[in-house]
Amino acid sequence: MNDVAASAAQGLGTPRWTAKMVRPLSDRGVGTPASFVAKRFRLDRVQGTETLRISALGLYRCFINGVRVGRDLLTPGWTAYDKRLSYQTYEVGDLLKPGENEIETALKVIDLLDVTDRLVSADALHCHTRMADAVIERGGNYLLALKGNRRHWYNTARAVLAEHAGEAAECTGTEHGRLEWRKAEVSVAPEPLMRGHAAFVRITSRRDNAAPSVRLYMASILPSPQQALAWTRAHWKVENSLHWVLDVHLHEDLNRARTDNAPANTAILNRIVRNILQIADTPRVPISHRIRKCAWNDDYLIKAIAHMR
Repeated sequence: MNDVAASAAQGLGTPRWTAKMVRPLSDRGVGTPASFVAKRFRLDRVQGTETLRISALGLYRCFINGVRVGRDLLTPGWTAYDKRLSYQTYEVGDLLKPGENEIETALKVIDLLDVTDRLVSADALHCHTRMADAVIERGGNYLLALKGNRRHWYNTARAVLAEHAGEAAECTGTEHGRLEWRKAEVSVAPEPLMRGHAAFVRITSRRDNAAPSVRLYMASILPSPQQALAWTRAHWKVENSLHWVLDVHLHEDLNRARTDNAPANTAILNRIVRNILQIADTPRVPISHRIRKCAWNDDYLIKAIAHMR
């Protein structure tokens, strides 16, 4: 909410309030799924009288703990953004609960696993102090991707690696018919940015003749460049073997199911389909071809489904 809207609200007898605008890290533009932003927060207690005031530069739909807030459509309504912003006020006391709101599943998974002397790798979403605390307290080590959502840490990592880049290792290989070159550089962290933090890792990779891409990581141990190459490759094998099928072939990232049991149900169905596709044919037949064959050939489809137990 900006100051213009807050002042207008004050003039209408509403208590003055201000808020900061939030935005997604990227927006792919017209014709793509709507951007999704989330905020996790903790409440010591819920009184039942809590209210939410919300607006947007564009249309929005809000959920708290998976339950949609309000029934309005096309909110916040038409307005001239350069002059004023309309906003809505909702009573949300019945949607809140003491403790964590917007459950942090990854941290709960760590609590269920024995990570003693194990390395936990995770995407940039989980690069935060609570994840580091959870892993270190359970006797493990971490390798966490670092991106712009941790801007200050990201800039610190770039500066340290630019000034104190240590040993490097390179490797070249062929995967999915593409020539890939990868380089790892490791630098000691001058001072820890979170619990256990010991090193920054930079992975530079290039596929065929494309421009190189750079990925940064924070690690709780100081690996050799060869170890850094192996660890980051092992992390991305999960992406390639599991999420590639779910995201690229089954379009899980485009699924907008957000409420009630819909997310869990669609996730289970997608994984059942993935398991069926994985064993439906010989390894040399691409997953995309298997999907088409299921659509075009009833005998092939029945044979694939017959693998279910």
